[in-house]
Amino acid sequence: MEQMADVVAHTQAWVSSVVVGENFCPFARREVVNNRVRYVVAPPLEAASADKQSAHLEAILMLLQAELQYLDAHESTETTLIICPEGFDDFNNYLDFFELAEDQLARQGFEGIYQVASFHPQYCFDGASAEDAANYTNRSPYPMLHLIREESIEKVLENIENPEDIPNRNIQHARQLGIETMREKLAACFKK
Repeated sequence: MEQMADVVAHTQAWVSSVVVGENFCPFARREVVNNRVRYVVAPPLEAASADKQSAHLEAILMLLQAELQYLDAHESTETTLIICPEGFDDFNNYLDFFELAEDQLARQGFEGIYQVASFHPQYCFDGASAEDAANYTNRSPYPMLHLIREESIEKVLENIENPEDIPNRNIQHARQLGIETMREKLAACFKK
C-alpha cells in the first residue's frame, strides 16, 4: 500500500484541481480554504482471503461509524473523505460496499443528518459508456466515501439558482473539457 501521506496528498490534489478547480461542488472551495475537510485513510487489506476481506469491510464500516460520531462532536469539521486505497478496485464491488455504507448510516440514526457520496477511479454512471467524460465528475484517485452534513448542503443550495441543474451542468462541463483533459487532470493528482 502507498504511504498514507501520499494517499492524502493525491486526494487533496484531486479536490483542489478537479472538485474545486472545475467547480463540480458549489461549496467545496470555502471548506477547503477554511481547512474544514477531514481526510481519513482506511486500514489496509491484509490478504486476499475471504475472511480477511470480510474483516476489512467490517473495519471500514466501523471507521465510517467513528467518522459520523467525529463529525457530530466536531462542528468545525465540515466534511470527511474516507479514502479506501485497497480492497475496492472493482467498481461493482465498490457499489455493493457503498450500499452497505448507506445502510450503516441509516442504522446508526444519521439519515437526514449526513449523507454519503460515492467516488471511485472507475466510476461510471448507470447507462453511460466508460469513456464518457461525464464519469469524471465522480472519478477520484482512490475509492472513497464522502460524508456530508445535510444541513450545510441545504444552506448552500438556498443561495444557488436552480440547484437541481448542478449535476447536468457538471456533466456538460466535463464533456466540454473532454475525456483526455479529464484523464490528464486525474493522472496529474499522482504527481503532486
